[in-house]
Amino acid sequence: MNDVRLLFTTRTIRLFAYGFLSVALALYLAQVGLTEPEIGLLLTLTLVGDVPMTLWITTSADRNGRRRMLLLGAGLMVLAGLVFALTNNFVLLVVTAIIGVISPSGNDIGPFLSIEQAGLSQLIPDRNRTRVFAWYNLVGSFATALGALASGGLVQVLQGNGLGLLESYRVVMIGYALFGLVLAALFAFLTPAVETTALPASAAVRAAPDQNRSRLGLHKSQRVVLKLASFFALDAFAGGFVVQSIMALWFKTKFGIEPAVLGSIFFGANILAGVSALLAARIAARFGLINTMVFTHVPSNVLLILVPLMPNLPLAILMLLLRFSISQMDVPTRQSYTVAVVEPDERSAAQGVTSIARSVGAAISPSLSGLVMAVPGLFSLPFFLSGGLKICYDLLLYRSFSAMKPPEEKNVKRET
Repeated sequence: MNDVRLLFTTRTIRLFAYGFLSVALALYLAQVGLTEPEIGLLLTLTLVGDVPMTLWITTSADRNGRRRMLLLGAGLMVLAGLVFALTNNFVLLVVTAIIGVISPSGNDIGPFLSIEQAGLSQLIPDRNRTRVFAWYNLVGSFATALGALASGGLVQVLQGNGLGLLESYRVVMIGYALFGLVLAALFAFLTPAVETTALPASAAVRAAPDQNRSRLGLHKSQRVVLKLASFFALDAFAGGFVVQSIMALWFKTKFGIEPAVLGSIFFGANILAGVSALLAARIAARFGLINTMVFTHVPSNVLLILVPLMPNLPLAILMLLLRFSISQMDVPTRQSYTVAVVEPDERSAAQGVTSIARSVGAAISPSLSGLVMAVPGLFSLPFFLSGGLKICYDLLLYRSFSAMKPPEEKNVKRET
C-alpha cells in the first residue's frame, strides 16, 4: 500500500472511530455515575486539553518526524479509550481527557489532520493537491456518519443479547482503543517519503536550523501563517454562532418541528456540504484557490442571513440547503492554500497553528449565541452575526492574499 492510500485509510479508520465514540461517550459517562455538570466539564476539558497537546505535536512534527508524531497520537487514542473503559474515577478521567485524544463530537481532533495533509501535499503534484484534499474531507465525513451508525447498532445488538447497558457502552470504549492500535500499526508502515528529509533541494529550501525557527515550528512563513490563523479564527468564531445544535434549537423553537425531521434536514444538509467540497477542486483549478474560497463563501453567508428572514418553514429549509450546497467549498481550498504558501518543512506546523486558531475561535461564540437567543427580540440575531462576520472575513482574506498565488497557479500564469 503506498503512502497516499495509507493516509486515506488512516483518515477513514480514525473518523469512523470518532463517530463510533461520539454517540456513546456521554451516555457511558452517565452510566458510570458522573453527574451532568461533571460530564459537561469533562467534555469541555477534552476539547481544551486538545489545544496545547495538538499544538505541541504538530509544530514539532516536521523536525522530529511526522510518522513518529502520528504514532504518538495513535498511542494517546489507545490511552484515552482504555482509561475511560476501566475507571470511573473523575480525577483520572479528567487527566486522561486533557492529555489523551478523544473526540466527543465526532469531529477530527488531535494532531492527525495537520500532519497527514502535510505528508499528502509532499506526495502528490501541486495541481492535484486541492482535489485530493477534497476527497480526503469527503471520505472523513462519510466515515464519521458510518461510525455513529455502527455504534448505535452495536449497543442495540449487545443489549438484545443480554449485555447490560453499562457493559454495552464499555465495549464501545474498548473498541475505540482498538481502533487506536490499528492506526498505530498502519502509521508504522509509512515510508520516509512523508518526511521533510525526503524533499529534494530543488523543491524547497532545506529545513531551517532549529535556531531560526519560532516556538511554533515556523521560520520563513511565520508572518503569513499567523495572519492566516487570525483570519481563520475570525471565520470559525463567526461559524460558532450557528453550530448545528444552535440551528436545530432555532428551527424547533420557531417552527415546532420534530427531532426526527430535524435529523433528516441536517442529514441532507451535510450530504450536500460533502459533495460541495468535491466541486471546489474543479472550480479552484479554473479560478484559483483564494477566488474559490471567497466567491463561494460570500453567497453562502448571504443565504445564511436569509434563513431567519423566510416567512415559512419550507423556504427557511430551502435557504439552509442552498447554503450548505456551497458552504464547504472553502474547506479543501483553505487547507490546500495553507500548505501551498509555506515552506515544505513548515507544513505540519502551519496546519497545526491554523487549525488550533480555528478551534479556539469556534469555542467562544456558542456561549455568546446562547445568551443572545435568551432575549426574545434577538432570537434570530446569531444568523446575522455569523453571516456578517463571515463576509468580513472573506473581504479581509481577499484583500490580504489575492496576490499571493500557490505554486500551481504561478505555473499556469507563466504558461499562458
